[in-house]
Amino acid sequence: MRRLLFLELNEVNFEFVEHYARAGSLPTFARLMRSQGYARTSSETVYEHIEPWIQWFTVHTGQPYAKHGVFRLGDGPQAGARQIWEELSQRGLKVGAFSPMNAGNALSDAAFFVPDPWTKTRVAAPASMRAAYDAICQAVGDNAEGRITAGSAFQLMIGLLRYSSISNWPSYLTNGLQGLFRRWPRAVFLDRFLADCFLHLWKRTQPDFSTLFLNGAAHIQHHYLFNSAAYRGPHRNPSWYLPAGMDPVLEIYRLYDRILAECLALDPSLRIMMATGLHQDPVDEPVFYWRLRDHAAFLRSLGCEFERVEARMSRDFLVVCKDKSIGKRTEQLLLSARAVNNEPLFEVDNRGDSLFVTLSYPHEIDSGFEVYSENGKIADFERQVVFVAIKNGRHNGIGYFLDTGARAAPGAEPIPLTDLWRRMVSAF
Repeated sequence: MRRLLFLELNEVNFEFVEHYARAGSLPTFARLMRSQGYARTSSETVYEHIEPWIQWFTVHTGQPYAKHGVFRLGDGPQAGARQIWEELSQRGLKVGAFSPMNAGNALSDAAFFVPDPWTKTRVAAPASMRAAYDAICQAVGDNAEGRITAGSAFQLMIGLLRYSSISNWPSYLTNGLQGLFRRWPRAVFLDRFLADCFLHLWKRTQPDFSTLFLNGAAHIQHHYLFNSAAYRGPHRNPSWYLPAGMDPVLEIYRLYDRILAECLALDPSLRIMMATGLHQDPVDEPVFYWRLRDHAAFLRSLGCEFERVEARMSRDFLVVCKDKSIGKRTEQLLLSARAVNNEPLFEVDNRGDSLFVTLSYPHEIDSGFEVYSENGKIADFERQVVFVAIKNGRHNGIGYFLDTGARAAPGAEPIPLTDLWRRMVSAF
């Protein structure tokens, strides 16, 4: 029986990969694309459902959104759907997962299971890995402000010494230093570390089936796609945002090319399936992303009642209320918050006693920016938010799939994402 590794490269654009591969920058991708080709995948048709935490849950369960109904990041563990790891574990296979998006750990005997930084579920890993994971969660949650606590920095350092490859230390040093001044090298640093941790656990446990999810390319493309040498559109990011000549997309793709080579080197008989879930296209017009500095403090200033608030990716956060009536009132207050031009600040998905909220205001927020709500005016709103990025990329439901165990048929119709489950199961 051949082992199978499922590599999840979130939102990577294979057309851009091909551009860099032709230039000689991605030798491993170039070799596999020549020998195996790749297929396209299809997902949801409603744009609001083309979110990675929806698409990857579809991949992991073999169910479309209409059936699994998981709309929010963090809701996967409560959905009760049977995931690929449980299916294969029940068949007697040893399974492992590292950072799978929106997935819950329902396994009693996983080789390892380390969740994504946004989803609350049980961690199955050595104690030192769990400590490094907690540090990653803190760093990812506060990435917009570039803040990492002393305790998290210490645990990350211990994790690097314990789990990283010495050959990668120059890369860690370069991206670590650059990350003090720019955000995109932090994404490269993090994905390098996640991959090193995964490779360490894989070698230690030798699972029959394993998954590794990497999100750095999705983050970088959203924010810096206009700087890619593969981009041919009219937009350019301002020099204060990123100097001309820098190409963060190429840097993260180069990292993935190296990680792919490292995975192939684990075992000559190892079969690798690689998928992107979806991909990104350049936006027609740039959009500004903002994040609340202190979610709870702002909700209180708005007059909202709530039990707790949990930050999610980028602009998103979850508000948990005592009951449905308070949830409805909190929703009304959030939706009443508007800029001086009457444009709303938030989008809200109300699930009764919990609200999934996005700070969706797309324009610049400068000094003296005022917000108006049912309960009056909030002055100097710019002090309550932190600039995240200028949106460069938007989701496209077409993804890509490459399998070292089968050659893709040229010109074939896209594979439904739901079918990837069957392909993984049938590999055994």
